[in-house]
Amino acid sequence: MLQRLLGEALDRLGAGAYAVDADWTLVAMNAQAEMLLGLSADDALGQDAHDLLHRQANGMRMPRSQCSIMEAFIAGQVRQEEQGFFARGDGSLLPASWLVTPLRFTHQETGALVVFHEYDPAGVCLPVSTIHAGLLPELERLALLAETTTQLTATLDVNEALDRLVRLVVPMLADWVVVDLITESGHVQRTLVAHDDEGRITRRQDLQGTLLSVPETSPLPLSRALRGAGSTLATPQTYQGPPDTHIATEQRRLFDATGMHSAVIAPVRGLREVLGALTLGRSKQPKPFTTAEIPLLEDITRRAGLALDNARLYQRQRKVADTMQRHLLPQLPSVPGLEMNARYLSAPYASQVGGDWYDVFHLPDRALALVIGDVAGHDLDAAAGMAQLRNILRAYAWSQQEPPSVIVDRFDRALPHITDVGMATMILGRLQLQNDGQWHLHWTNAGHPPPLLVTHDGQARYLTSGHGILLGAQAGIRRTDATSTLPPLSTLVLYTDGLIESPGHSIDDGLQRLRRHAARLAHHPLESFTDALMEARPSDNDDDVAVLTIRVPPVAAPSTRTASSSDDPKEAA
Repeated sequence: MLQRLLGEALDRLGAGAYAVDADWTLVAMNAQAEMLLGLSADDALGQDAHDLLHRQANGMRMPRSQCSIMEAFIAGQVRQEEQGFFARGDGSLLPASWLVTPLRFTHQETGALVVFHEYDPAGVCLPVSTIHAGLLPELERLALLAETTTQLTATLDVNEALDRLVRLVVPMLADWVVVDLITESGHVQRTLVAHDDEGRITRRQDLQGTLLSVPETSPLPLSRALRGAGSTLATPQTYQGPPDTHIATEQRRLFDATGMHSAVIAPVRGLREVLGALTLGRSKQPKPFTTAEIPLLEDITRRAGLALDNARLYQRQRKVADTMQRHLLPQLPSVPGLEMNARYLSAPYASQVGGDWYDVFHLPDRALALVIGDVAGHDLDAAAGMAQLRNILRAYAWSQQEPPSVIVDRFDRALPHITDVGMATMILGRLQLQNDGQWHLHWTNAGHPPPLLVTHDGQARYLTSGHGILLGAQAGIRRTDATSTLPPLSTLVLYTDGLIESPGHSIDDGLQRLRRHAARLAHHPLESFTDALMEARPSDNDDDVAVLTIRVPPVAAPSTRTASSSDDPKEAA
């Protein structure tokens, strides 16, 4: 974006030109520079301009300490030289006259503009006055707009977008930023009042709050902007008359509290409606706003409106998705003696829903069904497929008193006929309290990462038995079961591959990392144990994650075991 906007402006110079950032990295180059240097901008951009271009008369690289261009850049000066030398793409030298001048991208980011043409012994000068009077402010405006677009569209969080907006314009354009947004209920919310406080951005929480509804007829600047009318200049005198609305009263309070002597107010428009208004104010800067600065503010508000519109739409979708996910993922049942915990984290770039799921429910014989599964994908289709599989599996597990492998085999054969799910992985287990007071796990694994068992003494091992082919393969291979007795106070961890997979490491590395980390957490309370596992997931994995943890109690006393293992349904209830 920055390259394109600056390149288009530099093309109007009639001379070669390139722009660099504070690290002297090339960020833009015009067509004339490409022609004079025999370089493609695509190849040159991103490289160090000094190392790439600046040469001594003998063709050797120019030491930075002896480079006049670098010296002027470091000093923040404008400097012109009649003859210097640039390296061409073919290795030859270009004798050139050049001019270097500081270029400001934002208040925090500066760089330089170098303008040059082939050396002319007749002494043709570069248009310094033209560059400073017209082109340089235009380049800085374009740089600010490009940076505004980049910064605001890089986040889908409204508050983060507003914070970025403040950092872009304060104190470069103004001392104060005020953002008023129209809520879905039609009220005006003074969302942000911030100013430059000796180099820091400070919010004035006391000036923020609800301003009631949008005035329908008030001719005052903010009221007009909130209705979508044009941008307007304002001063403290604008609001000194009798207030016609609550907003006018708040505007007078705003000017009094901030000391702003000049402000410009512009509507912030989304694609379909007015979202609010942006006010830039000056209190420390003595120069008042003029109508000549309104087009720049309107360019900024157009970009802010697009960013806020996208952020609001994303938040609405996320709210719907969160509600949907809460209904898709079950509440864990309460089982005497057992501790259970579960976590779900959606893929960071998806719709906050996905195909990972867990489930825990009672079976008719009083055993507890444990399920962890993963439908391919992390979007609404995957979530819908997950919901289908979860409900169908519940029905099969409840109605068929069979080992887990038999249930999953029948479930797998039925899937192509009653769902649209292609491939999925899953573990189905039965957890049951035995007469000896021990908890017994009976499970089958359909292509899923193996369960992890962490004992109370800090040992951790994977339960790799019972592993079979994933769901949907239709290979005709019968699945097998595995059994294990869970030691007292041990923790069973069921998880999806988002907890262990990383693009930069093998799956074995992920499994070993999880095993070691879980072993160190063996004595932690189950809730913090589960949270710590989630926090340690690979940061470069963009998949969703589900984790189910179950901790079994110490072996019960004989009298307690007898009571808890009664076959009387009423007593069991």
